[in-house]
Amino acid sequence: MLTNIMYVTVYVTDQDRALEFYTEGLGLEKRIDVPGPDGRFLTVGVPGSPVQILLWSGTAGAPGPLILQSGDLREDFEIFRRRGVTFDEPEPVDYPFGVRIEAVDPDGNRISLRQP
Repeated sequence: MLTNIMYVTVYVTDQDRALEFYTEGLGLEKRIDVPGPDGRFLTVGVPGSPVQILLWSGTAGAPGPLILQSGDLREDFEIFRRRGVTFDEPEPVDYPFGVRIEAVDPDGNRISLRQP
């Protein structure tokens, strides 16, 4: 089943400017900063907290605003699908850092489900 809130997405127009605000202004720590297949993956977090804020460029393809971690995403996908959850793809997809799929809530909000 789901194990953690991995990331909460904040859409930004300038990742460097946002990084400066969240780290130097608010005192959060930079956690991840790597180029990815869909754009720069940049996160910050409160020291000691496992939850990370994803500073996502508004010009890149967007993940869901909430990203939840699964211990076994393919198994959870089958359970969720049987419960009537709607997904963007027919099956979870492998990506460079694990497995992912996007669920859609009743209001059309995308929820990213990931397994590292």
